[in-house]
Amino acid sequence: MSRLHLDIHRDDTVQVMSGKDRGKRGVVVRTVPVSGKIVVKGVNVLKRHRKANQEKGGTKVIQGGIVDFEAPLSYSNVMLVCNKCDKPTRIRKTVLPNGKKAIVCVNCGEIYERVRDKV
Repeated sequence: MSRLHLDIHRDDTVQVMSGKDRGKRGVVVRTVPVSGKIVVKGVNVLKRHRKANQEKGGTKVIQGGIVDFEAPLSYSNVMLVCNKCDKPTRIRKTVLPNGKKAIVCVNCGEIYERVRDKV
């Protein structure tokens, strides 16, 4: 199975453009390039009923109940939100004079800079 190249990375802000959560914004938690999907915090929240379980010979106990989780949604249903103009936008790729690759917002023409918290 081929991997799809995703221009959206973890910690990018995106807006959902179609589906039940249309119009919502959130931060990307993780990407799944194999299936072309991304997981966005607070978007596409599903419920699963989990059965209580206790591991034999150990102290690990799994509590039962209803569990909420963010399910992956398709990469094509979201748009990247520009840091400068704060609008959902398509992107263009460019090469900077120093030789590095960058993406550019189509709306305002500014270079999109990813905010990374180095911990």
